[in-house]
Amino acid sequence: MTKKQTVGILIFDDVEVLDFAGPFEVFSRTRLVPGADSRRSDDSAPFEVFTIARTSDVVTAIGGLKVTPTYAWDAAPPIDIVVIPGGFGTRALLNDYTTLAWIRSVAARASLVTSVCTGALLLAQTGLLTRRRATTHWAALDLLASLDPSIQVERDARVVSDGIVSSAGVSAGIDMAFDVVERLCGREVADETARYIDYPRGRPAAV
Repeated sequence: MTKKQTVGILIFDDVEVLDFAGPFEVFSRTRLVPGADSRRSDDSAPFEVFTIARTSDVVTAIGGLKVTPTYAWDAAPPIDIVVIPGGFGTRALLNDYTTLAWIRSVAARASLVTSVCTGALLLAQTGLLTRRRATTHWAALDLLASLDPSIQVERDARVVSDGIVSSAGVSAGIDMAFDVVERLCGREVADETARYIDYPRGRPAAV
């Protein structure tokens, strides 16, 4: 089969668990060959999924979950699809210019940039959402608009695709990931993957 696309998911202290774990589950369980048995190997997996953090030190997510990143920034392979999750930890990162520079650098080389929840705030702070449509968690919609008034904030959308794919709060990252899977692998693969993980996927096609 063709080379797997890499999916790099940023994690950091006080990241929201489902923001990164939801997309991780979707991308890592996607198979081009249907059925439960195909999930026993990576033979038909179209994605290679990993977490990535500033260092290889353990990250403490919201709720106290301890996560060891797969890679530190300086040791990671090239990233095709980058996922920027949210959580309370994004607020400190809005003024962390090292993190913002890393996001800009990875985004410049990636084929697709995505965000979940308040991860959109970091993309806005880097300028990546300038003059684009985007969304975020309902409690951060006004903050997103204030960070860059040129952003057209979609307040009622679950997934927004405008060059960059953003999604609303927490569980919406699952829908975002399925939207990407459908775009890259087709509706049939996305739906079969949703069936495998018992996720009641509707058709929340990105607006």
